[in-house]
Amino acid sequence: MDKPCADKLISVLAEKYPDPKPELKYNSAYELLVAVVLSAQCTDKRVNQVTAELFKEYSTPQSMLTLTKEQLGEKIRSCGFFNSKAEHILSASKDIVEKFGGKVPSTIEELTTLAGVGRKTANVVYSVAFGGDAIAVDTHVFRVSNRTGLAKGKTPAEVEKGLNAILEKSVWSKAHHYLIFHGRNTCKAMKPRCEECEISAFCEYYSSTCEKDKKRK
Repeated sequence: MDKPCADKLISVLAEKYPDPKPELKYNSAYELLVAVVLSAQCTDKRVNQVTAELFKEYSTPQSMLTLTKEQLGEKIRSCGFFNSKAEHILSASKDIVEKFGGKVPSTIEELTTLAGVGRKTANVVYSVAFGGDAIAVDTHVFRVSNRTGLAKGKTPAEVEKGLNAILEKSVWSKAHHYLIFHGRNTCKAMKPRCEECEISAFCEYYSSTCEKDKKRK
């Protein structure tokens, strides 16, 4: 996809989602970090249910470290993969306290040194909590980017690189949310709603698949 089409695609999504915000609920950078770790292969709705209770008593790395791995695992069990997530959260909390003075680091490079924090999680925390410019590539962003032709890649890192190259830096963080919401609401994994899609005119999948199906009929 060329840059003019990419810019138009993003502008259309900006009109559809004029005030994009993460659906995860949080009150601090630390709470956001924990919530994003919990959200791996879990819905934001479920994470919000779990953190609503968890953060009543354990909203700081210091308080989180009063829990054992087993205790934390029980509290987050419904988020799935609770053993590894509990281990990562406690390890990251320990590093935040011991290496970063109790505060969540504010750079992508430092964030990715924390246990359980990959590039996607670091980009979310960096952009949402600290106002940085970054595109976190989750399953929705990956799918919509490849399907439309906005940015193609076999890995999230390749897609992120492509998005960064074709989009203005000033829209990276918002574009992340636009693509997530569009993936959840319209460009679904199994049954994309192509006939009601606002960006079908710029979509490679639509032109190569849906339009051909129309002609056959």
